Amino acid sequence: MKQRLSIIFPIALAAAMVPLAIGQKDGKPKGKNADKIAPSLPGKAFAEPKKKRKLLVFSRTTGFRHGSIATGLTAMKMMGEKTGAFEAILSDDLNNFESDKINQFDAILFLNTTGDPFMEKGKPDAKTRSERLQKNLQDFVKSGKGFAGFHSATDTLKPGGGKTPEYSKMINGAFDGHPWGGGSNVTIAVEKGQEKHPIVAHLDGKSMSFKEEIYQLRDPYDSSKVQMLLRLDLERSDKKNLKRADRDYGVAWVRKWGEGRVFYCSLGHNDAMYWHPEVLKVYLGGLQYALGDFDVPSK
Repeated sequence: MKQRLSIIFPIALAAAMVPLAIGQKDGKPKGKNADKIAPSLPGKAFAEPKKKRKLLVFSRTTGFRHGSIATGLTAMKMMGEKTGAFEAILSDDLNNFESDKINQFDAILFLNTTGDPFMEKGKPDAKTRSERLQKNLQDFVKSGKGFAGFHSATDTLKPGGGKTPEYSKMINGAFDGHPWGGGSNVTIAVEKGQEKHPIVAHLDGKSMSFKEEIYQLRDPYDSSKVQMLLRLDLERSDKKNLKRADRDYGVAWVRKWGEGRVFYCSLGHNDAMYWHPEVLKVYLGGLQYALGDFDVPSK
C-alpha cells in the first residue's frame, strides 16, 4: 500500500542531503544500490559531447514520493561519471530555475517529481513564484535547451480547473492512474517501425519483460505528436481494466519543443529499473538527445 508523505522537507535541507548520498568511498561508488547499478551502466556515451554538459537532476515532490528516487539519483550521477556524457547536478533548490541561473544547464531532468514541485506552501508569493518558474522552464527549453522526464514526471503540473499547463503539453500527457502496479508483470515493446531508431536500436527489436508500474495518460496525450519509441505490449502484460478505448499506452518518446528537445520515459517506479542494463541505455540515449549531442529522428 502506498503511503503519502505527511511532511515535506524544506528545500534547502533536501538539496543539502543529496550530495551526502552520492560519491566515492575507498575507491568504490557510494549511494543507494550503487553496487547493483555499477555493473549495469552503459560502457560509453552514444555520442561524443560537443562540450562539457551539465544536467540538472530535479526530484522535488509535493505529492507521492517514490522510494526509488534515491536509486535514480545514484544511477544518474554514476552514469554521467562513467560515460562522460554529462555532469549530473543533483539538486532540488528552486533557485536553479530562476532566470539568472537556469541557463547554466544544458538540460533538466525531472526524476519522479510529483504535484507542483515549484510550490512552497505557506509562502505569500508561492503561486506567483511557481508560475514564474514554470515560464522560465518553458523559455529554457524552447530557446534550444533540453528537458527529460522519468516516470511520475507526467504526474507533475497536471491540467486542472479547465486549464492545461504548457508543461503537460510539452511532456505530452498527464497521469490518469496506473492499472499496472509496481508488482505487475509487463512487457515493453519497441514501437513498430522504430527498431533502428538510435535510442532503442540496442534492443534489436526485442521486447523487455519485468515487473514495473505502468501509467495510463489523459489529455493532452497524443502519440501522433511525438516520436514514439517504446510502448506497452498489452497482449503480453497482466490483464487490467483499461480506461483508454484506443489501447494506446506509450512508454518512451522524444519530440521537439520550440527550438529545444524533450525525452520522456514512464519507467522508473521500481528501483530495479535503474540497474536494468537495457533501460539504462534508453535513459542515456534519451538524455543525450535532450542535451543536444545525439542527433536522432524526432517530431
